[in-house]
Amino acid sequence: MNYIKVPQKSDWKNFIKRQVIEQNEMEQLVKNCFETIQKTGDQAIKHFTYLFDNISLETFKVSPKEIETACESIDVALRDAIQLAAQNIEKFHASQIETINKIETTEGVTCWRESRGIENVGIYIPGGSAPLFSTVLMLGIPAKLAGCKNIALCSPPNKNGQIHPAILYTANLIGIKNMYKIGGIQAIGGLTFGTTTIPKVDKIFGPGNQYVTAAKQLAQQYGVAIDMPAGPSELLIIADNTANPEYVAADLLSQAEHGQDSQVILLSESKDVIKNTLEALKIQLDVLPRKAIASKAINNSQFILLNNLEDCFEFSNLYAPEHLILALDNSENYISKIEQAGSVFLGHYSCESVGDYASGTNHTLPTNGYAKNYSGVSLDSFVKKITFQKISKAGLKNIGPAIEIMAEAEELIAHKNAVTIRLKDIK
Repeated sequence: MNYIKVPQKSDWKNFIKRQVIEQNEMEQLVKNCFETIQKTGDQAIKHFTYLFDNISLETFKVSPKEIETACESIDVALRDAIQLAAQNIEKFHASQIETINKIETTEGVTCWRESRGIENVGIYIPGGSAPLFSTVLMLGIPAKLAGCKNIALCSPPNKNGQIHPAILYTANLIGIKNMYKIGGIQAIGGLTFGTTTIPKVDKIFGPGNQYVTAAKQLAQQYGVAIDMPAGPSELLIIADNTANPEYVAADLLSQAEHGQDSQVILLSESKDVIKNTLEALKIQLDVLPRKAIASKAINNSQFILLNNLEDCFEFSNLYAPEHLILALDNSENYISKIEQAGSVFLGHYSCESVGDYASGTNHTLPTNGYAKNYSGVSLDSFVKKITFQKISKAGLKNIGPAIEIMAEAEELIAHKNAVTIRLKDIK
C-alpha cells in the first residue's frame, strides 16, 4: 500500500493513474476470434469455449429444465433478499420514465420527444470467482421497463457446463427467457454477429474482464453499441476526523476484493484517521476469504494525506472515481463540490455495498476516469429518443419565411422550395 503525505498539487497526476494493460496482443486475439465467429458461428463458439475455458458444450442455450432446477435450489433467504433488491431497483428506475411533454415553440408549431426501447439487447453477466447475479437485476430490470423486446443473457459456465443457479433464478424472476452458457470474447462475438443459436443484438451491456472489455470495444466497429467503456472497479473515500476507521477499512476492502486490478483510494486531512484505518484494514483483511485478491489490489492503492477537505474534493474530481464515499458528518453540505463521480454515498452508514445490491441505484458505472464524460447505466441507457413535430398551416406561415431565408443563405434551394411550395398553396 502507498501512503503519501501532503503531495504537491503538481504531483497529483502521478497518483490518479490506473494500471495500464498491454493491449496489442489482446486486441489481435479478440479480432481473430471475432473473424472466426463471423464465419463459422456456433462452431466457433464451441471451439473457443473449449479452448479458453476447457469446457465442451453440445448446446449453449439454457433449457427450461435447467432453469427450473436452478430455481428450486435457491434457499428462501436468498430468494427474499433478491426480491427485495429487485423491488427497490424497479422502483428507482421506474421513476425515470419520462412523460410526453408537447411544446408549442411558435403558434402552430408543436414539438415533442418520445422514448422507444432498444429492440435487441445483450447483457453479459460475469460468473467466474464471483457470479454477479446482482448485475442481472441492474441490467434486466431497466431493460424490461424500457420495453426492450428481445433480451439475451450470456454468462460463462462452470466446469460442469452450468451457469450459477442464482444467476438463472434472478433472470427468471424478472422475466428473461433467453440465456446462454457462454462467456468471454466468444459471448460478445456471438451477440455482435448472431449465430444459429445466439441472436444478434443492437447494444451490449455488462461488466467483464479485460478480454470482455476489449471485445465490447471491438463490437462497436461492427455497428453494435455498448453501455460504456469499462475497467477494473474503483472506490475513493473522503474521510475527516468524524469517520469510523473500521467502517472506512471495510468499504475499501469491499471494492478491493473484486479483483487484483481494482483500485481504492483514501483521502483525509487527518493523520489519525489514515493511521487507524490502515490498522483496521490489516485486521479485516486477514479474515477475508478473498484475501489474496484484495491484498494485491490494496498494494496498488493510495492512502493520501491532504491539507484540507477542499483539496480532497479537488483531488477526487481530478480522479473521477466510479464510487465516491463521503465519510463525513453533514455530508450533504458537500454535494455541490462533487463534479466527477459515477455514484456517491453520503455519510457514515451509506456503505458502497448498498449501491451494489439493493438501494435501488444502478451499479453499472463508468470507471477509469470515464465518470468525466459518461453516466452510469439507467433507464435511458436502454432507450433511444425520437423527436416529433407537427406544423399547422398557421405554423408554417409563422416560421416558413425564416426557413426560406436560412435555406437560401446556405444555398440549399430544394430545402427552400419545400417551404415555398406549401406557402403558395396556403395563400
